[in-house]
Amino acid sequence: MATCEVCENDYDKAFEVVIGGERHTFDSFECAIHALAPVCPHCNCRIVGHGVEADGNIFCCVHCARTSGATQLKDRA
Repeated sequence: MATCEVCENDYDKAFEVVIGGERHTFDSFECAIHALAPVCPHCNCRIVGHGVEADGNIFCCVHCARTSGATQLKDRA
C-alpha cells in the first residue's frame, strides 16, 4: 500500500504521477489535481482542462486572460 502525499490516506489502489522526473503518489484524482494542477492567476481556480497560455501565464479561460491584459486571445469564433 502507498500513502497519498495530500491526504495521507494509506490506500491499496494509490497511483503515481511523474512530472519532470519527480514522483508523486495519490489515492485519488482529486488529490492529484489539488497538488499538481496550475492555478489561474486571475480567478485562482485550478485548471483541470487545457487552459490558455499568454505572456508566460496559464489561465483557465480566455475571459480571465483578457481581463489580465492578454487581449490577443479570442474565444471560439
